[in-house]
Amino acid sequence: MANEIILLDSWPSMFGMRVRCALAGKGLRYEYREEDLQNKSPLLLEMNPVHKKIPVLIHNGKPICESTIIVQYIDEVWKDKSPLLPTDPYQRAQARFWADYVDKKLYELGRKTWTTKGEELETSKKEFIECLKLLEGELGDKPYFGGENFGFVDVSLVTFSCWFYAYESFGNFNIEAECPKLIAWTKRCMERESVSSSLADPHKVHDFVSGMRKRLGIE
Repeated sequence: MANEIILLDSWPSMFGMRVRCALAGKGLRYEYREEDLQNKSPLLLEMNPVHKKIPVLIHNGKPICESTIIVQYIDEVWKDKSPLLPTDPYQRAQARFWADYVDKKLYELGRKTWTTKGEELETSKKEFIECLKLLEGELGDKPYFGGENFGFVDVSLVTFSCWFYAYESFGNFNIEAECPKLIAWTKRCMERESVSSSLADPHKVHDFVSGMRKRLGIE
């Protein structure tokens, strides 16, 4: 059976970008369908009836939901090219741990840098930087989180980097000043075609966030 791959996504989603990175890294062709999250398509509601969220990968008519699960699925199905997860069980567990940490911490902390003000914003910025510093410590002096090869944790985290400009602008802080090794890592990742072609333009993300702030009554 031919591989029919459809991705239901929204362009600013760092979670959707993960899937795009994984698909590009495997050299897979797919149909991209942009979702209006204010008016979700019947297909999205049918394919993800539990969470009703993007991204959803539809492979030969079967849906896979949640970005980290989708990336693992892609890595398992198309395992012959550019593996993302290591073969060693312990290293695989560690990669999943850090990807889970990114999911549980970074999104909400990042969001608070543009949705809060005053003392709450200052606290949010501090917690966000602490989170990035912890990740920077895990990276250490390695080229990528898994060592010499771009892998699962890199895919999970690098998609947030195109939101950094918005976080910094609205939160009034500088990530590179606090986490220079992490920013050097993001630049290294961006040298990869699979990453640079999959991530949104930071200025476009900034404009999107600015619009969100106006709708939320923050600006």
